[in-house]
Amino acid sequence: MSNRADFDKMCPPGMRIFLCGDVMLGRGIDQALPYPCAPGLHEEAMESAVGYLQLAERANGPILRPLNFADVWGAAMEEWSRVQPHARIINLETSITRSDTYDPKGINYRMSPENAGCLTAAAVDCCVLANNHVLDWGRAGLLDTLARLEQLRIKTAGAGRDLRHASAPAILEIAGHGRLIVLSFALVTSGVPRSWAARGDAAGVNLLPALSRATVGAIADQVAQVRQPRDVIIVSIHWGPNWGYEITEEQRWFAHEPIERAGISILHGHSSHHAKAIEVYKNRLILYGCGDFLNDYEGISGHDEFRDDLTLMYFAHIDPTSAVLVELEMVPLQIRRFQLIRASHADFSWLQQTLDRVSQRLGARVSFRSDGRLTLSWAQTV
Repeated sequence: MSNRADFDKMCPPGMRIFLCGDVMLGRGIDQALPYPCAPGLHEEAMESAVGYLQLAERANGPILRPLNFADVWGAAMEEWSRVQPHARIINLETSITRSDTYDPKGINYRMSPENAGCLTAAAVDCCVLANNHVLDWGRAGLLDTLARLEQLRIKTAGAGRDLRHASAPAILEIAGHGRLIVLSFALVTSGVPRSWAARGDAAGVNLLPALSRATVGAIADQVAQVRQPRDVIIVSIHWGPNWGYEITEEQRWFAHEPIERAGISILHGHSSHHAKAIEVYKNRLILYGCGDFLNDYEGISGHDEFRDDLTLMYFAHIDPTSAVLVELEMVPLQIRRFQLIRASHADFSWLQQTLDRVSQRLGARVSFRSDGRLTLSWAQTV
């Protein structure tokens, strides 16, 4: 396929959006890239980020260093080339800084500004930043992160230099398809300290006080202020614990309300280290937890039953005229030696069965597509 325009002619009209969960490029991964930060950590169990690199090598074999910027994305690069999404959105859970002013919270992710070239290698369009790691290296680290992403011409939402900046949506112009609007929020349930909240004159995270009617009303008002005809709206939210498949009634209520009151197309949830249930409500997509997309956890034991080494690429096809979901395609990959590789058939099947089981309770089914990838089916509503 020569270019996206040719590809678009062969596809149904609409907007193709790539989404994923947590992207953690700090610590061990930063050490494997060409221009690492100083490796010193402030963790009880590990003094040097090189230790995480050594754990991964002990578990899965040598890592040829330095990795090229595209190497960490591995098989994902082929899938992006195949699907050619109009927008690529990630939850970046790493501060891009060499700041040494750390928050004493136990775990602190950072990557060097020079290694942020891996984001442009993946052609990332937008980083949502409302999460519990973007201020790991203080407000100075956040300001460095914002500056570097701006230099790379990557849009951001969910954190900023002050409250106005942190709460502002990212607006992506999609040629021939209208605009994609991304709003990003975090909750303390995901581990975000309340002290990290952006204020009128202080940098920080766009922190929600609660899952309440007032909060939903504020989001609906914000959408109404920015919305134009043919806009597709994504609300991205960092919420809930790292482990477990439970979806609370409060979460379901909150996921439904922005669809009811603001007509959003996608609720993009993350924080869990593994993929969680998927729901389609009034033909709008709800991803309750996208799981980790890239991390440096290889060789770390605990919670093995959740298989956080298995990751998912989510490709949502949205009709911009009606803003409804046309199709959701998912591609399972696996983290090995700090790179994304194809999952084995056994792992692929386990992930399909798990997602189908937890999503079936919410009225959606996950099954294999004829080409071997995963697809979502649901009861259409009018």
